[in-house]
Amino acid sequence: MNTPQSGSPSAPFEFLAFTLGREEYGIDIQKVQELRSYEAVTRIANAPDHLKGVINLRGIIVPIIDMRIRFSLGEASYDQFTVVIILNLGGRTVGMVVDSVSDVITLNSEQIKPAPDMGSVAADYLVGLGTIDERMVILVDIERLMQSSEIGLVEPAAA
Repeated sequence: MNTPQSGSPSAPFEFLAFTLGREEYGIDIQKVQELRSYEAVTRIANAPDHLKGVINLRGIIVPIIDMRIRFSLGEASYDQFTVVIILNLGGRTVGMVVDSVSDVITLNSEQIKPAPDMGSVAADYLVGLGTIDERMVILVDIERLMQSSEIGLVEPAAA
């Protein structure tokens, strides 16, 4: 996703807003294929904790990442609000478990502020912070996150 340049007129950006713990996050809506309720997954031996397992989605084997575990947000619990966001990233289908999905938000470039440099690795995966009135949404570059060495599910695009 191209990050907006300050002062340049641009089309609005749409993000799917979801919650992890008490924080609200957003990802580029164009990367979202579908939303599903959480269902049991098939565990993979010796997989990292955040890789919950795989599901069979209409004949495609889809790895499922629990973002609460990946972001160290405490013990993951699964209830009627738990959602799996199915992503299409560079031709690869990946699912990510979140606490809930709230809505689709539209932001213009003035509403997207750069993420402060906090010296954390997580900042590498942030587009910025979206602001709507008193609401603040952490905007994640989901493709870059899924390409990261910790997850490594999506191959980086060839330059």
